[in-house]
Amino acid sequence: MSIIAIVGNKGGAGKTTLSVNVASGINKRSRTAIIDADPQRSSLQWRAFSEDDAVSVYEAEEELGSQANQLSEEYERIIIDCPPSVYAPQTNNALEVSTHAIIPVQPSPMDLWATVHIVEAVEKAMEANPYLKPLLVINQLEPRTMLSRLVREAVDEIGVPVADAMIRRRAIFRSSILEAKSVYETGKRGADAVGEIESLIQEILQ
Repeated sequence: MSIIAIVGNKGGAGKTTLSVNVASGINKRSRTAIIDADPQRSSLQWRAFSEDDAVSVYEAEEELGSQANQLSEEYERIIIDCPPSVYAPQTNNALEVSTHAIIPVQPSPMDLWATVHIVEAVEKAMEANPYLKPLLVINQLEPRTMLSRLVREAVDEIGVPVADAMIRRRAIFRSSILEAKSVYETGKRGADAVGEIESLIQEILQ
């Protein structure tokens, strides 16, 4: 059993898109559900229009930790799409019970600065939850830009593990969400995106 919190400290980091696709990939291995704790409720909206066999999505309850533990009796893996703030009570609640904290970071100075606060919150949560494993994920990478080439060096300085898998900025990630699908349901169009998500999942579950 694992509870995977996907955490960020600002909107637009691609947290929900990552939640949906990672959950969809893991669901092909073991029964998985998403708890949508983001105030925008984007995961819930995605599920409302998706196919019947898509990953189940639950609206977060006030006692998020208890909810995650209860759902763990029915599902082998739980993904928590956390609020876009490490100061939100539900984010802290999620980190208290999670086995993994996935931290997507975009290659921009603002995102890198925001990530420092996330890491501090995760490290504090690890004092009470020693089973929590943090993992930074470079998200929405544009390989040809100078900033993207430098971002790996920058995140290595933050002090927590960084995933070898990097998720590129691809139109298919955005269009699949609009189609209420994951990249796994987009055929050849999504093959490269699926490869990136699969590489990340292997790192998370190893």
